[in-house]
This record gives sequence, structure tokens and C-alpha cells, in this order.
Amino acid sequence: MFPTRSKAIEIITDSEKLNPGPWVRHSFLVAECAEKIAGACWLDYDKAYVLGLLHDIGRRFGTSHFGHIVDGYRYMSSLEYDEVARICLTHSFSTQCIDEYIGNIDVSKLDFNEFKEKLETIKFDDYDKLIQLCDCLCGVEIMNMNDRMDDVKKRYGNYPENKRIANLELKSYFEKLSKENIYVIISDNKELWGL
Repeated sequence: MFPTRSKAIEIITDSEKLNPGPWVRHSFLVAECAEKIAGACWLDYDKAYVLGLLHDIGRRFGTSHFGHIVDGYRYMSSLEYDEVARICLTHSFSTQCIDEYIGNIDVSKLDFNEFKEKLETIKFDDYDKLIQLCDCLCGVEIMNMNDRMDDVKKRYGNYPENKRIANLELKSYFEKLSKENIYVIISDNKELWGL
């Protein structure tokens, strides 16, 4: 289950009051990109928008790294939005390997192991993949994927090559589904992408 678009906007607006920051703009951009790509791929664009908007909702509880995954999952589960909770977990793991997390593991070993087990049992669907892709297309602005991954590497000092390859494969996957260049779908400015 997932909330309506208006309820999702209410949730993120309330969350911004608790922890204002660039994560909110990022979340809106992920939602917009997810909606556009979903529409081009015959997926539910309202669902894609909501999942994109709330993928980082764990950040409402403050600045954290891995903690935002745990906090988001538990918060959305408490509201019985199980499809959003799932995205809170899967959005950071295009390789489905929790050990390739980029950032600090700022949760207990017990929580880490619990979420590792949860991740390993999930079979990614198109919505998991879509939000992973869109998370890689957006910082506080829509970006070329390679630039976004390089930015993350610069900030954290690491970007696993397997994750980079997996993200580029997601782009190819959705380009095959849509029969269109992803950058064209998310932006009309072809010059921006060198097309």
C-alpha cells in the first residue's frame, strides 16, 4: 500500500519542518523523474511519483547515513505504507548488496543484520529499479548519471564499480522499456545532455 499523492506531499512537507535541507528538493526531483519515466513505460505514474517522493523520508528524523534507510522503513511501516517502506530499503542498493552501501553505517549491528536479511529476500520489481535509477539521476538538480555518481564518489571517497555498472544497466533497462533515451524523457532540453 502507498499513500495518495496529496498525502505523500503532506508527509514530506511536515517532514521538512522537522529536518529542512536539500534532501527535500532531491525527493521532489526523484518523484518528477519517476513519474515521467513510469508514464513512458506504461507503469503507474502516480505510484512512481509517491515512491520517489518518499524514498528518503527517513531523513525527517535528522542527518544520518544508513540510518535514514532504517528510519524510513520503520516510519512508513508504522503508517502501513508497506510499498513505500520497501522503497526506503531498496533505493540505495541497485546491486542488492548491502555491503556496498556508500556512507557510514550509523545503526546497530542488530539493525544492520536485520535489514541485510530483509534486502536479501526481496525480488526487485520495476518500481524498485525505477527509484534506484531516478535517485542516480538527481542530486538537488537533475544530472547526468555519471556526473551524479562522480559527485557521490567525491563526497564519500568511494563508489563501487559494480554499483556504477548496475546503475547504467538500469538506464538501459528503462530505455528498452520506453524505447526512448532517459534524458529525453526527463527533460526537453536535448542540448543539456549533448543529444
